[in-house]
Order: sequence, then structure tokens, then C-alpha cells
Amino acid sequence: MNRGRIVLVATLVMSLGITETGQAGQATESQAKVFTVPQAVEFALTNYPAVRASLEQYNTARAGVGLARTNYVPFVSALDQTARGTRNSVLGVLLPQFPTILTGTQGTVTPAASQAYTVSGMGVLFTWEPFTLGYRHSIVQSAQASANLASAQVDLTRLGVASSAANASLAVLADEQRVKASVADVTRREVFDRSVHALVDAHLRPGADASRADAELAVARTHLIETQETEEVDKVAFAELLGIAGVPVEIQPGRFLEAPPEEILTQMPLSQHPAAVVEQRRIEEIQSRLDVIDRSYFPHLYLEELTSGRGSDELSAAKNAPGATLSGFLPSVFNWQAGVTVQMNLSDWFGRRERQKIEQANERREEALYDQTKQTIIGQVQRSLAALNGARRVAENTPVELAAARQSEAQARARFQAGVGTIVDVAQAQGLLVQAEIDDSLARLSIWRALAALAAGEGDLTPFLNLAGAKP
Repeated sequence: MNRGRIVLVATLVMSLGITETGQAGQATESQAKVFTVPQAVEFALTNYPAVRASLEQYNTARAGVGLARTNYVPFVSALDQTARGTRNSVLGVLLPQFPTILTGTQGTVTPAASQAYTVSGMGVLFTWEPFTLGYRHSIVQSAQASANLASAQVDLTRLGVASSAANASLAVLADEQRVKASVADVTRREVFDRSVHALVDAHLRPGADASRADAELAVARTHLIETQETEEVDKVAFAELLGIAGVPVEIQPGRFLEAPPEEILTQMPLSQHPAAVVEQRRIEEIQSRLDVIDRSYFPHLYLEELTSGRGSDELSAAKNAPGATLSGFLPSVFNWQAGVTVQMNLSDWFGRRERQKIEQANERREEALYDQTKQTIIGQVQRSLAALNGARRVAENTPVELAAARQSEAQARARFQAGVGTIVDVAQAQGLLVQAEIDDSLARLSIWRALAALAAGEGDLTPFLNLAGAKP
């Protein structure tokens, strides 16, 4: 009795565990995200980290433009300092300041018993450069060129992510078609395997035929497992590209199992392709830096005004001035100064020439890369057009291939059943049939994939997505 109860309890626990596992599996499947291809592309553009990172890089560059414009704002610096130290022959020795606002006031100190004194000072320095002969403007333009480059890189990143999302979506659909064809192949071979065993058991066929049928069935099952594995791996990569790694994803076929209309996607000018625009913006950025270098050698003119106050506890005018308090801790004598300063770094001429050479070499390099980018774009478009034409011709031929393969497989099975054909003929016919089914199911998808590659090569996936989302 005890053993019976133990077996009963164990059976109940196992059944509960199986039920919970099935429910968990169903819950996981129910949480799968389902996308159409245009939805997947839009979702990737919103969530993929590379897109967000490129946008933040652009925001950084835009903030750099605002920072460059602050060079137009006058410079104002305030200082308050109190110090105590040893006596000196110069009245009012102060600690270093950056920038220098207060300077020591020279004068003889009256001897006193104290070996230390207190000195204080405060002041405000106003500096403004009213014009810079275009130097400040060139700095702002250089920052704007960097922002334009960052904006172009955002567009290029978005194109790459959109293209990858579309290709990944179509790859998942292709995997699903391969799995369906493999499942159908396994089903046919199972039926045929049972019929062969029945003939062998009836001594109408040799046992070798049953072994061959078993082997063919095992190979078909292996191929099915491999196609299912590929499908799962591609779905994992697809979810990662969408920015939701670990979440089950599914793709709705939509129009992609049908042949698309024979229309040519609108091609944008080569110079407007995001990759070409990025190279153009790089050249402009270098040219803006050259402009900054050219204008950096101009003299700088500053209007300056300084208001300051000094205090000291030494026997001096500061100590005896009206309002002197706290033994030198507060200023009691005030001064102001105003003037014009012209500054020019004469020795920078040599360094400026070398910086120009560096940027000019960078400019020639980017111009060469721009030419290379144009060649790459043209080559990609031409390859995509060739692939598109080839895919359309294949799609016209696969129905003929499939019909012939089906007829061949049916005839081979009939001949085998009649005893005039061999199992090798059936195996070859079934192999041709599954390949024809795969070719036919992928033929129309291949046209769509070529269209996606062509749209990416031309720099804009919008026409492709519009074609995919249009009602038939």
C-alpha cells in the first residue's frame, strides 16, 4: 500500500509539473512580439542602442556649437583675497591670481615691531574683444561643421539599422519557409517508410529497402532539426537587432510570399546618399578647421576695465585712509583702470604652418575616401540590380521546377509500389521535390530581399517599406 501511495503521489507531482511547464511554455509563446517588416524596421530605429548613441553624439555636437558662441560673451572675473604674511619692502604683497586682477602697490614700509602684516584686496576685471577679424565666427562655423557631420552620421546609422532589420526580418521568413518544406518532406518520408516496411513484412521487397527508407527518413529529420535550429538562431539575432534581446519574436509574412510588382524604386542622387553625405561633411569639417587656423594668427584687441580695492594694517595710506577697519582685513583704498590691449603671438607663425599642412593632408585623404565611397555605392546598386533581375527570372522558373518534381516523385513512388522501380529512384525524386519546394517558397522572398538591398544601396529604405506595406 505504501508503495502504491508513493507511486500515486509521484505520478500526480509529475503531471502537475508537466502541466505547469506547458503553461509556462504557453505564457512564453503568448508574450512573443509579432511584427510586420515595416513595424520591425520602425521598432529597431526607435530602440536599437546604436541609433540612440548616434543621436546623443549629435546632441553633444549641437551643444558644442552653443559653447563656441559663448566666445562672444565678455569676460568678467571677480576676486576677493585676504592674506597675512611676513613683512616685505614692497607694501601689499599678494598671492598669485588667475587671471591677475590685483597687483602689488610699491612703497616703503615704516618699520614696526610686528614681523607680519595683514593685507587684503578685491576687484572685478571686465575684458571684451569687440571684433576678432572673423576668428570667433570661424570657431562657431567649425563647431557647426562637427554638428553637421554628427547629423549625417545619425542618418547613416539609421540606414544601416533599417537595412539590417529588414534583412533580418526576411531571413526569419525564409527560415520559416525552409522549416515548412522540411516538415512536409519528413511527413512524406514517414508515409513512404511505413509503406516500405509493409512491403518488406509481406516479403514483397528486400529488407535493404526498409533500411534505405529508414536512413532517408533519419536524414530528413536531421535536416528538419538543422533548419529549426537556424530559425531559432536567426530569431535571437533579430530580437537583438530590435533592442529586445531575449524576447521571442515572430514576423508576419504580409506580401512577402507573393511576387512584388515589377517597378523600379526611385533612386536618389548619388551625392545625397547618407554615406556620401558623411564624407562630404568630413571634408567640410576639415575645411572649417583650416579656416580657424588661418584666422588664429590675427592680432587680438581687448577692451579692459578694472575696479579694485586694497587694505593693509601697515603704517601706510591704506591704514590711515578714512573708513579703514579691521586692521587691513577690508579694503580701504579703491582704484580703477581702463585701457586697450593688443596681443599677437608672433612665434605661432611656424606652428600654424605645420597645422595647416596636417589639415590639408587630412582634406586630401577625405576627398579620396569620398571618391571611394561613391564607387562603393555604385557597385552596390549594380550588384543589387543584377541580383533583382536574377531573382525575378528564378521566380518565373521555380513553378515549372516544382510541378516537374512533384510529378517525378509521384511516378517514382508508383513504380516502386508496382515493383518496377527502386527505392533509390524514390529517394532521389523525394530529394528533388523538397529542394524544389524550398526553391519555390524562397523565390519570391529573394525578389523582396534584392529590393531591400537595392533600396539600401540607393540610400533610402522608404520606397521599399511603402511597397511592402501597400495593399495588393
